[in-house]
Amino acid sequence: MTFYLTNEEHLADTLRWLDLVLKLRVMQVRQRKLTDQGANGLIDSLLNPPGAPVGEPPDIAAIRQQLDTLRVEIDARVAESARHGLSLALPRLARIFALSAFETNTLTICLAPELDRRYGALYADLQDDIARTQATIELVLQLLCDSEPSRWCSRALFSDDTTLFREQLLHKTDDRHSGPNAGGLAQPLRVDDRILYYILGDNALDARLQGVATLVNAPLTLDDVFVEPKLKTDISGFVRAHLSKPSPSMAPMVLYFQGPYGAGHQDLALALSGQWQRPLLCVDMERLLTQATDAAQLLRLAGRESRLQDAALFVDHVDAAFQEDEKRKAAIGHLADVATEDCWLTFLAGEQRWPFQGAFGRTVFQAFALPLPGLTVRRAACERALREVAPDADITWAEQVASRFRLTPGQIYDAVAWAVNHCALGDAPSEMTIEDLFAGCRHTSNRKLAELARHVSPRCTWQDIVLPEDKLDQLRDICSHVKQRHRVFDVWGFDRALSSGKGLSVLFAGPSGTGKTMAAEIVAHALQVDLYKIDLSGIISKYIGETEQNLARIFQEAESSNAVLFFDEADAVFGKRTRIADAHDRYANIETSYLLQKLDEYEGIVILATNLRENMDDAFLRRMRFIVEFPFPDAAGRAEIWQRHFPPETPVMPDLDYAWCAQQFQVSGGHIRNIVLHAAFYAADNGGRVGMEHVINGARREFEKIGKLWSGPHTALAKM
Repeated sequence: MTFYLTNEEHLADTLRWLDLVLKLRVMQVRQRKLTDQGANGLIDSLLNPPGAPVGEPPDIAAIRQQLDTLRVEIDARVAESARHGLSLALPRLARIFALSAFETNTLTICLAPELDRRYGALYADLQDDIARTQATIELVLQLLCDSEPSRWCSRALFSDDTTLFREQLLHKTDDRHSGPNAGGLAQPLRVDDRILYYILGDNALDARLQGVATLVNAPLTLDDVFVEPKLKTDISGFVRAHLSKPSPSMAPMVLYFQGPYGAGHQDLALALSGQWQRPLLCVDMERLLTQATDAAQLLRLAGRESRLQDAALFVDHVDAAFQEDEKRKAAIGHLADVATEDCWLTFLAGEQRWPFQGAFGRTVFQAFALPLPGLTVRRAACERALREVAPDADITWAEQVASRFRLTPGQIYDAVAWAVNHCALGDAPSEMTIEDLFAGCRHTSNRKLAELARHVSPRCTWQDIVLPEDKLDQLRDICSHVKQRHRVFDVWGFDRALSSGKGLSVLFAGPSGTGKTMAAEIVAHALQVDLYKIDLSGIISKYIGETEQNLARIFQEAESSNAVLFFDEADAVFGKRTRIADAHDRYANIETSYLLQKLDEYEGIVILATNLRENMDDAFLRRMRFIVEFPFPDAAGRAEIWQRHFPPETPVMPDLDYAWCAQQFQVSGGHIRNIVLHAAFYAADNGGRVGMEHVINGARREFEKIGKLWSGPHTALAKM
């Protein structure tokens, strides 16, 4: 027995079978009733072989014998083709959707006019209507059923919940005679376009899924996925244990991967499906819900496509359907139907926790958290990104990026790409440096924090601040704790020893204007991270529970922003708990306790600044790893501050005496900065060079502003 060499050979034999079915039907009609001679002539020309006498009736028994013989031959050749590794489209389609012989034959009858127009003309003659060139339910029943009772029984196979119509292999179209959407035996049937091209050997993705779905078939293994090794082992073992069960007892499996952007959701799904040599059909739920007028229809098409492609289904951004909007929530139900009926393995991915208990009740459902990876995984991800995107870069930078920034592998790749593109801008592209890479890391960190806090670009450096040496040492120690965090926690095992309190909490205490904000900028600049100043007016609310919600959002976004959180005037929210005299005291104490909990859980850098350390709750002070006291500057310190506040480009008069200013004006650095700025504007307006007169005028304005009695040197210029 020869096998089919091509899909076209099998289709040709299938149409030969249909020709015999049609011949048989014509003879049955002729036996009951003489038909119009014109119609007989067309039928004879279409069905009788060349040279045969026109109008000569073939023997019905002989035709039945030919039909049976041809069917046996086709089935045998299909089986032989399968043994030789050749998969034919129509038998494969029947196997995928478990179609019965009747359903497969129905599909063949409806397919024929799409392959050869002569079948449309023949169908029109058989239905005695020149406009009916498509097969109807009635015609299919007449061709495939030998008796009236058989046709009655088979009528149920054309209901909407049967495979042919539920999976949209066939569509019931409008009947021109009975009106739109008419049912009944006269309803024409049409093969779905995607199914038509599939049978013809074209397995391209359904055009209706363009923009919301892609097919990924990259050769990825679990070793290529940047997820913690133990987690990969756990997930892989869970999947393998289920899919190794016998097919009859194996329920569909749905896995939900919850984690931040770039945590490896898709790569993990691709590697797991690749273990069974299957591609991955990736659907973007957010785009689907935004673009589609009928989300249920597209989800059903995606499920069907996964079967046609023999692919696992991956639905990204599934948490877009977690919202209260009814249309979006309904999408979860449609997705559950698809995962249950069409998919052997479905992966869901999102950033939020799974909120729907029992939504996938008829499947094996399991949620897995994909947290930010540890140092080893981050370093490996950065090394690969540098090799792929920036092959000329220093591979040792990966260690610094991994230890400094808590990014997902996807964010790390984006950071390297951003740095490369940034250096390529302009007429003279520059070579990438570690500073460019750090800038890329800051750029790709979660930017949602900017909606909750004010971003401050850290420009101050160690040369800009004037503090006693021991205070500067404390600031340097803070930076050292951040830089060596990975060694202490990840390498030396302190991460396992501590369940909380792994973040770096710092308190800057001292009078206003003594450099607390500048010190926060210096720390952020030295660490090459962003600084976000928390606006307390946007956090504190008179409504119960709203302050905690605002703080929760800030800490949540800060986890992935790799930024320094700076709370100025922190005693406003980190104040002491009081005795409970009324309900307000009770809820105020709850807020304080909540803050204590968030500080314990947060693993980033938090700097609190206060002018009134004595107002801080003792529990907060206990949780501070560093408390830096900012003293009021002495005369020598003030003189240095005066000098440093004048940029080198500023034109100054020779009589400008910094030591004299320090002795005369006993104010902190913040006020000195304001005085210098006033003096610069005075000089720019009337002299062009800053002198003592401008400084004294600036000091008077500052004293008036802060309500301090001005007893400045009225004769100062005369004395100098």
